[in-house]
Amino acid sequence: MLIKSTIHMKCKKIFSIVCVSLLILIFSGIHAFAGNSPKDRPNILFIMTDQQRYDALSIAGNTVLETPNLDRLARQGAYFRNAYTPCAVCAPARSSILTGCTVENTGMRTNDRAYYYDKEAVMTMPTFDEILNENGYHCEYYGKWHSQTSHTAVYKNPKQAAKNGKSVFGHGGQRFVHLDYLDEKEPIRDLKVGELYDTMTKRPYKTDTLDKHHGMTDAELKATNERFPQSDMHGELEILKENSLTAFQAKETIEAIERLKDKTFSITCSFHFPHAPMLPPEPYYSMYPAEDMVPPVSIADDMKNSPYKSANGRLRTPEYSDPEKIKYMISNYYGLVKEIDDWVGKILETLDELGLAENTLVIFTSDHGEMLGAHGLREKNIFYEESAHIPLMIRFPGKIESNTTVDGYVSTVDLFATIMDYLKIGEHQSDGKSLRGLVEGTDTAHGQYVVTEWNYRGDISPNYMIVKGGWKLMIPYSKSSKVINAMYDLSNDPHEMNNLLGSNPEKELYEERAENLRECLLEWLKKNNSKHVQGVEERDLI
Repeated sequence: MLIKSTIHMKCKKIFSIVCVSLLILIFSGIHAFAGNSPKDRPNILFIMTDQQRYDALSIAGNTVLETPNLDRLARQGAYFRNAYTPCAVCAPARSSILTGCTVENTGMRTNDRAYYYDKEAVMTMPTFDEILNENGYHCEYYGKWHSQTSHTAVYKNPKQAAKNGKSVFGHGGQRFVHLDYLDEKEPIRDLKVGELYDTMTKRPYKTDTLDKHHGMTDAELKATNERFPQSDMHGELEILKENSLTAFQAKETIEAIERLKDKTFSITCSFHFPHAPMLPPEPYYSMYPAEDMVPPVSIADDMKNSPYKSANGRLRTPEYSDPEKIKYMISNYYGLVKEIDDWVGKILETLDELGLAENTLVIFTSDHGEMLGAHGLREKNIFYEESAHIPLMIRFPGKIESNTTVDGYVSTVDLFATIMDYLKIGEHQSDGKSLRGLVEGTDTAHGQYVVTEWNYRGDISPNYMIVKGGWKLMIPYSKSSKVINAMYDLSNDPHEMNNLLGSNPEKELYEERAENLRECLLEWLKKNNSKHVQGVEERDLI
């Protein structure tokens, strides 16, 4: 009997241990699951401007423009000194950011392949938001889309179309919903002397002397039957600052954060500005007086040994080489950036007020830069620093130490992998690499060089740019192209006015340097399965 009792007691003890163990496992599982609940998983706020160059930030050394909110964001996390666009054009750059793939691999070579383009397969890989959506994230996107509309089904914006039926993710979608808003807030009025209608808002603006149609009446402008592109408009937009497109897009973003505070979210705020039309409202229009602006050092560059002598209509638009007129463009551009900075501050304050800042990954960048009169050029599309070099900062409290500065060369192609890494989604196929190793100082291989590409109409302009160790090489992708090769020593020639190749009589002195850059470019091309490897290999550099 004693033996039976002992056995019985041991069985009861074992049973109790098993039960307790099972309960621990069950509660551990519940706890682990709770750790992935909407309130515990990190959010992401992705803020992107359009056409903001790397030095349009006071933290980047700009002594005129004041960007305290963006500076604070940079100091609260990681600030990347040498971030570059994958392509200095809107749709190609944005598609690469969204998918983490090179422009060649997305197929989004030009802006005209955005939205509903279906002549061939383009952007067939998933975006980071499509992957986040599969992992339980609530995704919304506000502002400029300018990519393939087929990837927008994951966005749960309350408003999916404007009153005219146009999708917010179709061509001009952001403009149409803003027009609906303006119709309620600021009805269209008649023009006054010195004003024309902004083709984007349909509201009056007071022209600057840089404006191509300065001094003309609306009737005279219509009589010319000319195209009136955004890039030709310069002046003061005559609407209240709280009704501007930047304010509208920021307020949409703030409302989304407030509404989704109890969910795991991915929210993108994609500002249209400081892209043209460069028409800031007051007080931003007067904030940086034109007479105080300083023209670019390279504005008078003769471009004799440059592949970009006739780029961006340079020879047809001499006003952008005028050192007095260009001051208006700089003034307006700075005003638009300052307006964005003010609203970014309000967006970040919303995260703070709702207690979301500590659990939200915040990324700020731009799709590409703006020449702003450098080399007598406007807009982008080229490989000069003002066009290809962009701002980038990432904040993630507890994961990224404040006051982290990254000097390595990076591309916004890397943001896809970076998002997957920090949000612990797992690895997904991409052409980029997570920036976490650079941020934490554990990755010594990445960041040695960066490549930007451009293949609009073949080899009639430079197709590749590579920057490494302060040197930049720009070449087309074929041996037969007549385009001038270019290489710049950015450390001693930061304004890129002295091409060391092309017609330089001493170019042989730089052959070894140029070949080293080509070798790295070929490494990049091979890694990304480019069809242009052979053309770049056979190209004569000297």
